[in-house]
Amino acid sequence: QVQLVQSGGGWVQAGGSLRLSCAASGRTFSNYTMAWFRQAPGKEREFVAWIAWNGGRTASADSVKGRFTISTDNAQNTAILQMNSLKPEDTAAYYCAASSTRSWWVWNKRESYDYWGQGTQVTVSS
Repeated sequence: QVQLVQSGGGWVQAGGSLRLSCAASGRTFSNYTMAWFRQAPGKEREFVAWIAWNGGRTASADSVKGRFTISTDNAQNTAILQMNSLKPEDTAAYYCAASSTRSWWVWNKRESYDYWGQGTQVTVSS
C-alpha cells in the first residue's frame, strides 16, 4: 500500500503561481511513476503531468506545457507540481497519483494509477 497526502493549492489571481506537494508513505517511492491529474466541476478527470519512476523523464498535457513542472524529491518521498502563469481554466481539484506499471505509453491514463491523493482545490480568478 502507498498513502499519498497532498498539500498546497488555494486561490490565486491569473498569472500567479502555486505549488502542490504529494507526500508518499508505505512502499518504496522510487518504484512508482508519479502523476498529477485534475478535475473541474462537471468534467472528467484529466491528465496533467507524469514523471517516470526510473530517471525523471517527464511528460505533460499540451494545455500546461511550458507553465507547469513536475518533479520529485526522492529523499523526501514527495512529488511536486509547480504551476506558473496560471489561467482561470486551470481551476480544478488536483490529484496526485502513483503507478506501478512500466508501460510509459499509458502513464497519461487514470486507469494506470494504483493510488491517489485526497485532492486539493486550485482556484484561479481572472
